[in-house]
This record gives sequence, structure tokens and C-alpha cells, in this order.
Amino acid sequence: MPILEMKVPSPGESISEVEIAAWLVNDGDYVEKDQPIAEVDSDKATLELPAEMAGVITLKVEEGDVVPVGDVCCLIDTDAKRPAGMDKPTDAPAPSVPEEAPVTVTPAATPSAKAPDQPVVAPVSQKNYAEGSPSPAAKKMMADKGISSGSILGSGRDGRVLKQDVISALAAGFDPSSASAQGGWTGSREVRSERMSMLRRKVAERLVGVKNETAMLTTFNEVDMKPIMDLRAKYKVKFKEEKGVGLGFMGFFTKAVTTALAAYPGVNAMIDGKEVLYHDYVDVCIAVSSPKGLMVPVVRNAEVMSIAEIEGEIKRLAIRARDGVLTVDEMQGGTFTITNGGVFGSMLSTPIINPPQSAILGMHNIVERPVAIDGQVVIRPIMYVALSYDHRIVDGKESVSFLYLVKQLLENPERMLFGGKQPEEVLLGL
Repeated sequence: MPILEMKVPSPGESISEVEIAAWLVNDGDYVEKDQPIAEVDSDKATLELPAEMAGVITLKVEEGDVVPVGDVCCLIDTDAKRPAGMDKPTDAPAPSVPEEAPVTVTPAATPSAKAPDQPVVAPVSQKNYAEGSPSPAAKKMMADKGISSGSILGSGRDGRVLKQDVISALAAGFDPSSASAQGGWTGSREVRSERMSMLRRKVAERLVGVKNETAMLTTFNEVDMKPIMDLRAKYKVKFKEEKGVGLGFMGFFTKAVTTALAAYPGVNAMIDGKEVLYHDYVDVCIAVSSPKGLMVPVVRNAEVMSIAEIEGEIKRLAIRARDGVLTVDEMQGGTFTITNGGVFGSMLSTPIINPPQSAILGMHNIVERPVAIDGQVVIRPIMYVALSYDHRIVDGKESVSFLYLVKQLLENPERMLFGGKQPEEVLLGL
């Protein structure tokens, strides 16, 4: 009988192996063509692996196994009959979801029983899971959401909690705070061990490498955010109506950064052996939070975008990160990075450079502080900003001047229209 060998595809250039983070199906299940059957971790992203054909699946590797690209990960018996009572999928397109509408997640279907004429396939792995124990993907999501073990009923084999069970519970209004003791502690003295994902291990290696291989230094400044906040308050409704996206702070910061990088191109450069690569464009990496951790997608050619285009692209990438569908290409490259710890309440930090770039800008929370303006003490919304840079390629004068120009552009937004100059200077030809 025809047996399809499903091989691990290459998630992207330079990736030679992946880790099976979680099987989304059980050994011996009937799967449909293009049905997601596994979550695969590479050193750059987590991706879903779809079934190439319909049939009964036999798993050849276990969760947590590292598999070289091109190796067989499972078999699909394409001659197997669809189990009785299992509806054939239709080709009708899925209903579109309005851009601002919440995404509704349907509960996971319980695995259907095998048809009587199908042979029982022995599991490849003899590892037994305790009844109701979560899969690795479900366990990570439960930890991220603060959900205690045993709070959610599983639909997997032997009552195993799958990732889809967690998503369905949250979509149905499950309150994690009601399922755990006060403060999240239960009094248990158990110690648990969880395998680091390949993505997390790669991030750890890169961060240690940055600290060891670069001359990293951080310079700080503060920005009076009142002009930007006044501008947003005045135009946010009209901007939303005409542009279709919200007017956030990230658009202003990205625009200020691209303007400042034109004046200080060394901050947008990187070292390549004994040479320095200068870029005549700005691909800005924007750090966004996702259920799978921090992702850093790239806004390409941000230097020629309007604020509305920047906001629209950031929103598109953030939604794709939230849904876990970012591609490797969308996260590769980049000449400069912006990270915003302020959304989590950070007052000040020293961000770590995203190699092989030479600098990263850290945004922080906005706090009303007393400041001296024209000899008077006034209360203003102040944000501390930090620029970490590689001192091998960026001098102190260049880094401080770059960050100061970013500050000036944010405190005088109209200067972004004139390449960093005051309108009067442009008028006078200065």
C-alpha cells in the first residue's frame, strides 16, 4: 500500500535541523491534507508542519527530538479509508474576520475512533503520559497564562491536555486567577524540569555572544512626551478614520529613528570581518510580544514610509506574531532594532544589541515627573530612552548625538518633515 514519507522541510536558509516541539495529532490518527500535525522549533521561529496528504499517520520521532532537515518524521498511509462518521472537509473558504473583531476559537474536536477495518497501529513511542498531563506546547502556554495543572480538561489520548484545549478554554472565558491559590503558590515543594526550546537556546547563545564579542555600551536620555501626546490626542480619531490604523508611539519613534540614522549612518552599519557595511536603507526590527515569546519582525525600508504605513505594517506583523504565523523571512535581516519595555512597566533598562547590528533603542514607560522649563518647575510626561551600541564601530560622540537628535525630533515632531531641521531653517535655506 502507498506509504508517504513526510520529511522535515527547511524552514529557511542556514537552518539544518529542527526540534519537534509538539505533535498536534496522535499516532494512528486519520489526518486531512494540509492539517497541522506538529509544531516545529528552529533556531529562528516556531512553525506548524502541515500534512502533505490525507491518511492514517504513523509518528517516527518523539516530541523533543532534534531532527535534521530532510529526515523522515512520520509516515502517512494514503490508502487508508476515512473513519466512519468523520466528515470530509469542504473547500469552502473560511469566513473572514473583521480587522477589529475578536478572533473566536472553536473547541478542539475529540479524536475520532478508528474505522473497524483499520488495523491498530502500535505507538512508536512507549512513553506513557499521566492522565490529564499537558503536552509540551500546552504546558508552555499554561505557564505563560498562569494556569495551574489540572484546571483544564484534556481532549487528547488518556485525557492529555493539548494546546488547542488551552486556547479553547481561554476563548470561552476561563479565568486563570480562579484556578490557582493566592499569588500563584500552592505550598508544594515540587521541582519541575522543562526542556528549553531550540529557539530559546539559540537566543541564549546569541545574547551571550553579544556580551562576549562586542564592546557594548549604553547611553541614556529623557524625552518630554507632551508634544507627541498632544498631537495624538488632537488627531487620533481622524487618523483612525482616514488611515484605518491607530496612531501609536511606535510610528513616531520609528520615524524619528530613520531621520536620525540619515544623519548618523554609522549607527545603522555593522561589522563584517575587517569591513564596515553601511546601509542606504533602514530595516527596523520591532520587538513584539507573542504567546511563544518575544519575536522581532522587520519593517522593511522604514525610511520611505509614512507614519500611517509604519503603524499599519507594525500592526500586521504583531497580529501575525500573535497568531504564530510569522515566517523566517519576516524576522531575518534588519539594520536597527527598537524595543519597548515600557508596555510592561519598565522604567529603565540597558537593551542588548541584536547581532550583527550595531545599536538598539530601548523605550520605557511614561511617568509624570517634575522638570525645570524656563526656570519653572512643571509636571511633564517623561520617558527615559536608552541606546545600546557597539563601541567598536560607533563612537561615543556619534551615539550620544544620535540619541539626542531622536529626543529633539520627538519633542518637536514637525522637524521629522524637514530631515531633522527646524521649519524656519528650511525656509531660510540654512
